[in-house]
Amino acid sequence: MATHIDNDPLAINCPLVEKILCGFIRTEITRAGFSRAVVGLSGGVDSTTVVYLAAKALGPENVLAVTMPYKTSSEETRRDSAEVIERLGVATVDVPITDQVDAYFAQFPDASRLRRANKCARERMTVLYDQSAAFEALVLGTSNKSELLLGYGTQFGDMASAINPIGDVYKTQLASLAGHLGVPDSILQKPPTGDLWIGQTDEEELGFSYAEVDRLLMLLVDERWRTSEVVEAGFDAEFVERVAELVRRNHYKRRMPIIAKLSHRTVDRDFRYARDWGT
Repeated sequence: MATHIDNDPLAINCPLVEKILCGFIRTEITRAGFSRAVVGLSGGVDSTTVVYLAAKALGPENVLAVTMPYKTSSEETRRDSAEVIERLGVATVDVPITDQVDAYFAQFPDASRLRRANKCARERMTVLYDQSAAFEALVLGTSNKSELLLGYGTQFGDMASAINPIGDVYKTQLASLAGHLGVPDSILQKPPTGDLWIGQTDEEELGFSYAEVDRLLMLLVDERWRTSEVVEAGFDAEFVERVAELVRRNHYKRRMPIIAKLSHRTVDRDFRYARDWGT
């Protein structure tokens, strides 16, 4: 039987998504005994969308947007971040990370570009968690569903957070949500980038576009199609196998560390409760 794909399976109801995600932020932060949020703001669409959602959910005075430029960060990144902060009126602090990252790699001058990028991501997360203590807030995650599934992020770096409001939103869906929220056109229109080195873009590094991979991920993950079925529907077999392997291989990044089992009730295996257990 021929396999059929809906015309636009990634379409979302933006007002409804906004309501759900703002409610999620408000509920999860207050449930944990907090009233404020900290977000690492890069000037990209993901972190900008989270700052917009947090400001709507908690009020701008309860949101701290932290900018953490490295020496290779673009002027465009700095400008876009500043515009978001000015538009929303959120609290902000600027913490450059060049000195501490470069001091570390002075010991390892031959370190690869990947090591340096991962170090920047993890350095930024240490800053965010320190600022969350100072601001008495929780850190909001900015990794979207596409990145989480593909493993396109740094474990305990940009993938770390207390709660993540956009982790179930694909990258292409996020663009629609960001437009609905009023994110500046300059951010909506620029190519997705982690700004980890000069000229870096997500899609060039991945080797495919988000529009292409999101359609495939929606079928493989959300609709539970088999790889043979998506190939039958017209996807390139090599592309399908590569993406399916990325999702499988990077599952460890999406889970807490696996604990060796010795007792009858091992944490995260048998001793498993919902996040709000006991409340």
